[in-house]
Formats: sequence, structure tokens, C-alpha cells
Amino acid sequence: MSGRPVYIVDGSRTPFIRARGRPGPFTPVDLAVACGRPLLLRQPFQPDAFDEVILGCVVVLADEANPARIAALRLGMGEAMTAYTVQINCGSGMLSIDTAYQHIREGKSDLVLAGGTDALSWSPLLFRKRAVDWYARLLGARDFWSRITALAGFRPSFLKPVIG
Repeated sequence: MSGRPVYIVDGSRTPFIRARGRPGPFTPVDLAVACGRPLLLRQPFQPDAFDEVILGCVVVLADEANPARIAALRLGMGEAMTAYTVQINCGSGMLSIDTAYQHIREGKSDLVLAGGTDALSWSPLLFRKRAVDWYARLLGARDFWSRITALAGFRPSFLKPVIG
């Protein structure tokens, strides 16, 4: 392969924490910032000197739709910073590092913050089609008796989530 040399300058990680069956105190972005802040403090360059931020994340929360962008802003990397999130299950973090490598090797970027983050305790619960259909009927009921009829169609098995 031709191209310019690429170097990994530094790295950081958080410890593993047990999920304990409920959402933990830290979101994926919280964990990314907890790793990124000390890493950036150790470097001789300013946070806004980066060309882009690439972050792998599988468990993306509704109010953190682009974790890379939110982490970049919280790390003080500037409003103009290009930041995007990749999501391919277990390989997300590795893909972000590989993409950073390719961008630097090809001369598209000089300095990239890349890595992965996840807080698996925040994984969404997915429900089977029967439960989703029942909920849609309930929400679509426009009058009292339609709502009662929809409620009567509830089955406890609807509460069994899809895991995996």
C-alpha cells in the first residue's frame, strides 16, 4: 500500500462497569468525553487542531443522536469540527480507527480523534411485532370504547423483550 505513514499518538479507555440490569449513570458520550479529555490534555496540540472525529457507537441514545458530534463539542473541539458516528455492532470502534488510518494515509486528514464508546446498560428494549401492533392499535383508538377494546387485547407475553 502506498500513502504516507500513519501513527497512533495516544490512547485512553474507561474501566468496564457491570450493567446491573438498569441504565447506568454514564451515557456513551459521557464515557467518550471521560476518555477524550485527559487524552487531549496530554497532547501538544489544541483540540480544534483536529481535522475530524470518528466515533464508533452501537447504543445511540435518542438525545445523543450523533455521539461523535456531541463528544467533540463537549471536548471543546469547536463548532466547525467534522464529527460522525459509525455503527456496525462489535466492530464500530475498530472501523472508526481504520477509517481514520485511511484518511490520514490518503492525505484527506492530518490529525483524527478516533475510537469507540458504548454504555450497554442503555441498550433499548425491542419488542416483538405483536406487541408493537397492539400498541399502535391503542394509540390509534380515537374514542373511549375503541381504547377499551384495544386495552382488552393486551397479553402479558407482549412484555417479553427481544434480546440480541
